Amino acid sequence: MGRLARAGLYAGALIGPFGGAVTTSILPEIGHTYGRSPGAAAATLTYYLVPFAVLMLVSGTLAQRWGPQRTVRIAYVVYAITSALAASSWTFEVLLTSRALQGAANSFTTPVLLAVIAASTPKEKLGRALGLFGSMQAAGQTSAPLVGGLAAEADWRLAFVVISIVAVALAVLGVPQTDAEPERNASLRSAFVPSTIRPAVVAFVCWGCLGGLSFLVAFRLDDVFGLGAGERGVLLTGFGIVGFLTARQIGKAIDRFGAATTVVVGATAGAGLVAAVGTTPIAAVAVVAWALTGAAAQGVLVSLNALVLQSENANRGGSVSVVQSLRFMGAAAAPLAFVPLYQSHPLLGFGVPAALLVTVPAIVTWSGRGAGNRRSPQPEAPPPPR
Repeated sequence: MGRLARAGLYAGALIGPFGGAVTTSILPEIGHTYGRSPGAAAATLTYYLVPFAVLMLVSGTLAQRWGPQRTVRIAYVVYAITSALAASSWTFEVLLTSRALQGAANSFTTPVLLAVIAASTPKEKLGRALGLFGSMQAAGQTSAPLVGGLAAEADWRLAFVVISIVAVALAVLGVPQTDAEPERNASLRSAFVPSTIRPAVVAFVCWGCLGGLSFLVAFRLDDVFGLGAGERGVLLTGFGIVGFLTARQIGKAIDRFGAATTVVVGATAGAGLVAAVGTTPIAAVAVVAWALTGAAAQGVLVSLNALVLQSENANRGGSVSVVQSLRFMGAAAAPLAFVPLYQSHPLLGFGVPAALLVTVPAIVTWSGRGAGNRRSPQPEAPPPPR
């Protein structure tokens, strides 16, 4: 794989999360443009996330049928067109439609890129490759609010112009050819097997209780420590920054210790850190604990991708697509699940997610540690001489 092709492959990991989160910091400006409240403008996040998560249940399998090169190139073109539509949207309804189409297009890039990485990377280096992919996703998620905010100083629409231009460049690059042939007969059923469903459940729980908990951290920083919106926004970026800085090292740990082990470690560490955020009376401790939670989240998510992509399932693209879908569904479910608990008692808002994270080791053990262990089984001892 050439350097340019590899760069394009990993750059594709950045644009999806970036496009999804780019409106986070510019909701007041979007609302002002169309005469809507910032709360109503927040629908731009939902309209992106829902089709993105739902279509990923099937996008990986469909890409197996169509071939990754053609699928990703078409998805980038659609992403570029819909981003241009968002930049030129003349009504709020047009903007929401463009956001939904953006999310739909992105559902056909992220899982396919992961499958291409698995097909083009030696197994003993797959963890490191997935760690780099995870770090680029974290970079996109973290930088999006900043870039969106800077663009809004002139015109918030410029953020979508930038996304459109980048998507065109990625469409030109495409993705590298691999030895794997398209699976014309790949079935949806082949992606919904126990070796996929169990990691997908773990992804649902862990991302909902880790990455999906940022809104609750913002509540606590406001309610307990009295921090303003700007201060909260800056401090919450620590999650993504630490995730970006640690993802590659986590990938190396996966190659050394096995994916199942790093899932357990990441979930357990995440449980302790979430509990610390929700109980400490010191603002600095809460901020540092939340930043370190970014590393725990990467430990879980990169490991889950490795766990699925190292499996013997022929439809690996479809399988990792299901896992990614459940991950974002967990994020979407987090406010519905944890806001009422937090309103009932703040400790419940953080204590229940921490307790759920502790259950992850049992789920992983049930799914079979051997699937994520890179060590070869030991040969049976020869029978004793007669």
